[in-house]
Amino acid sequence: MKKLLLGSVAGIVLMAGPALAADLRVKAPVYKAPPPVLGYSWTGCYIGGHVGGLWAHKEWTLQPPDPITPLGSNDVNSWVGGVQAGCDYQFAGGWVIGIQGDYAWTDANGSHVDAVVDGTTNQSRIRSLSTVTGRIGYAWDRFLGYVKGGGAWERDNYDRFILGTNILADSASETRSGWTIGVGGEYAFTNFLSGFVEYNYYDFGDRTLAFATPAGVFTDNINVRERKSVIRGGLNFRWGWSPVVAKY
Repeated sequence: MKKLLLGSVAGIVLMAGPALAADLRVKAPVYKAPPPVLGYSWTGCYIGGHVGGLWAHKEWTLQPPDPITPLGSNDVNSWVGGVQAGCDYQFAGGWVIGIQGDYAWTDANGSHVDAVVDGTTNQSRIRSLSTVTGRIGYAWDRFLGYVKGGGAWERDNYDRFILGTNILADSASETRSGWTIGVGGEYAFTNFLSGFVEYNYYDFGDRTLAFATPAGVFTDNINVRERKSVIRGGLNFRWGWSPVVAKY
């Protein structure tokens, strides 16, 4: 009887062995995709400030009713500092477009001697500078490289002093318009603070000004031609930021 019982138990174990082995097989791991990586988005608006240097060249030319006569030129160089505000929009592929307005103050001045025609020291002064520009660039996450261009305006004063003295002979002033192009780079230190460095070239063309004595008596028509370069850097405080999903 014992032999019969032991044989039955052994047979059951032998029959159950393959089934147990099948249940104990290791299942293949389930693949889980990594979580999406959030990248920086330049979409949003900003306001900030900037400082830099300004280099301008002004050429003076006497106009009719006098004979057209070159009066010389002067370099007008100084610091520049101001504020800016704008908005950007970033497309899915990384391209960024934007619009910006800025206003800057300066105390740039320069002078030259006109000893041939009028015997005066001719002085040019730039008081302020402003632009409205559009820009287009490409973003590598937190770095944005861009080019820009648009309209420009500045406030100028011109004085002529009797040569060798501080006596004002005549003067003129103007608000001059022109155009500007530039190139720059901007880096987002945080989601809400970025810094930039850029170069801008300005062309203010030719303008003829009516000079007058301190008493208001007309003296000469003088054409002033101007070109300018500005290098500046600054900070922008941003809002409206939202992350973008980086591509794998």
